[in-house]
Amino acid sequence: MKETSRQLLWERRSQTPLLVLAVAFAVAYAVPIVVPDADPAVHRACTHAEWVVWGAFALDYLVRLGLTRDRRHFVRTHWLDLAAVVLPLVQPLRLLRLVATLLLVGRRARMAPQIRLTTYVAGAVVGLLMFGSLAVLSVERDAPDGNIRNLGDAVWWSFTTMTTVGYGDHSPTTGLGRVLAVGLMLSGIALLGVVMANIAAWFIARFERDDRAERLQLAAIRELQEEVRALRAELSELGGGGRGAMPAQAAASHADQPGATSPTP
Repeated sequence: MKETSRQLLWERRSQTPLLVLAVAFAVAYAVPIVVPDADPAVHRACTHAEWVVWGAFALDYLVRLGLTRDRRHFVRTHWLDLAAVVLPLVQPLRLLRLVATLLLVGRRARMAPQIRLTTYVAGAVVGLLMFGSLAVLSVERDAPDGNIRNLGDAVWWSFTTMTTVGYGDHSPTTGLGRVLAVGLMLSGIALLGVVMANIAAWFIARFERDDRAERLQLAAIRELQEEVRALRAELSELGGGGRGAMPAQAAASHADQPGATSPTP
């Protein structure tokens, strides 16, 4: 319990700095793509910034692993975190560092209880649009038969791909670009499913609340009806006993009067 508390404390304290680093990574990843003619020193600084962000997430994983009690269970349940940390080391491509950072940011965002589903979905949509546009632009800009040459074309292609519309006016021609297209299409379908499921769950919960309130009202009405029936039964019993006692009281009063004679048997 102590180790678990220390782990949760670390996750709460490190969440905001890691999100800030993720934003810095986004800037470092976007600058060389949006401004390809920038000074080489700028490109080198952006590359170093990307590796610093990856190192921060790797350190975060190692710290959480050290604070947990059952490390084997932690590795089994956080295998996506481990894959995202190891992925850039297998083949240090910028795109792999992009995927790794997105995975880690998503994992840490889901750990935060204060982040609502709507915020998470909106952030995922914006992040996928931005990173998908930058990634496809970086691999398709110099392709011989490519038709995605600027950021506007890339954003338009990402939007139509995520919504599974696919007008076909812009499409990737390289293998890596098509892999990105598949990832964006699957992500768009998954996000649409999450949104629809959330809306359906809201309607179901609303109907269940209304049905529960109606059942409570019916139960209260039935209870009142039972009470009314019981009161009527009591009144009937009291009324029946009073009518039977009236002749006996009248006969007793008549016998007490002077000169009264008893009835002949």
